[in-house]
Amino acid sequence: MNHSHTCLGACGSADHWNRRTLLKAAGLSGLSWLTPLADALSIQSEKSGKRPRSVILLWMKGGASQLDTFDPHPGSSIAYGAKAIDTAMPGIKLGESLVRTAELLPEMTLVRSVTGAEGDHERAVYLAKTGYRINPSVVHPSIGAIICHELTDNGLDIPTHISILPAQWPSRGGHLGAKYDAFQVGDPTQPIPDIKSNVGDPRTDRRKSDLDVIESAFARGRATDIDAKQTLHRDQMQQARRMMSSEQLAAFDVKQATEAERATYGDTPFGRGCLAAIRLVEAGARCIEVTLGGWDTHANNQEQQNQNAAILDTAFSALIRDLIQRDLFDDTIVLCGTEFGRTPKLNAVEGRDHWPHGFSVMLAGGGIRRGYVHGATDPTGEKKEPDSPIKVADLHATIQSALGIDPEYEMMTSANRPLAFSEGRVIEEFLRSA
Repeated sequence: MNHSHTCLGACGSADHWNRRTLLKAAGLSGLSWLTPLADALSIQSEKSGKRPRSVILLWMKGGASQLDTFDPHPGSSIAYGAKAIDTAMPGIKLGESLVRTAELLPEMTLVRSVTGAEGDHERAVYLAKTGYRINPSVVHPSIGAIICHELTDNGLDIPTHISILPAQWPSRGGHLGAKYDAFQVGDPTQPIPDIKSNVGDPRTDRRKSDLDVIESAFARGRATDIDAKQTLHRDQMQQARRMMSSEQLAAFDVKQATEAERATYGDTPFGRGCLAAIRLVEAGARCIEVTLGGWDTHANNQEQQNQNAAILDTAFSALIRDLIQRDLFDDTIVLCGTEFGRTPKLNAVEGRDHWPHGFSVMLAGGGIRRGYVHGATDPTGEKKEPDSPIKVADLHATIQSALGIDPEYEMMTSANRPLAFSEGRVIEEFLRSA
């Protein structure tokens, strides 16, 4: 569904890390794989004015610790012995488990100063996924729902908004309608549930014929044909039938990828989810969310965070490299984020509690500035607000803008209330034209 209000100015293509810089980094660190990667980036950098068409959201369920991942303070009192490693950007460090991601940092924007207004999981997840705080008078659409509402699906048979390994509060269509809810699937090695009929073809055909009789009777019972159409029942049934027989379903099946491809992402459900995400982008899906749980570390923080970060590192880095090598990097925005961070101070059982006052997200891909780090948190843990704070809503507005969606555009809700796609501001420093 395209609207003229989504047309904004073309993105710039100024990059701060070019092919020569990457080759130099490769020579200094022995990262030989960067040579073909740099060649791919050189080709992509020649593209101009091209809008990304898809978003991949890597969702760190539970509250990933910024101090053990993207914003470490090694040697400080709040590190409690946690280690950090150098990255391909001089002077910038990441948590010790993010070895592969550290090599790719020149391709990303790292935001270390995100602030939220919620410290409760459910409310913080709602804010993170919609850009709005919970309001009992309206259900706000998630960013994936907005993207799918605004960008055409090009006749795709499979859903365009997909959640892989969904958590407790999946992304919803909100006031845009249930048709924009995320389609939920589990581990991509498993069959998609309810996609095949449990009876033979002849019986299935008879069921379809019987259903047509019921639908016709339902339509005759409405005051007008418009009343019947407003239920969207026929549309949903037709879409389901197309999907059940579509060759595009193969995009979900990572078993069709080569063994080498699967190994690159790691032998984990999250890794397989990331591989499925890139296959779904190739098929034409607009927004794919992949969830990695286990970050709510109120006890034994460092060990659990490092274990999770290692899983993230393998899959996240493989995803970025694959997008570049498949010439999809300019077509896709990747966001790796969470609902809030963890406290600077450890509690009595060596855990970190909820901390919405300053946490980190990583952005990469189409329209996103490369080799940029924004904001800083207090290494003593005494100051709550970080330097150069960024609101969650600002991230939404910025991603929407990069996609060519006007975040200030207002739609009418079912309660006849105008509501903008985002109440945040576009952070121009995060965009490639900066």
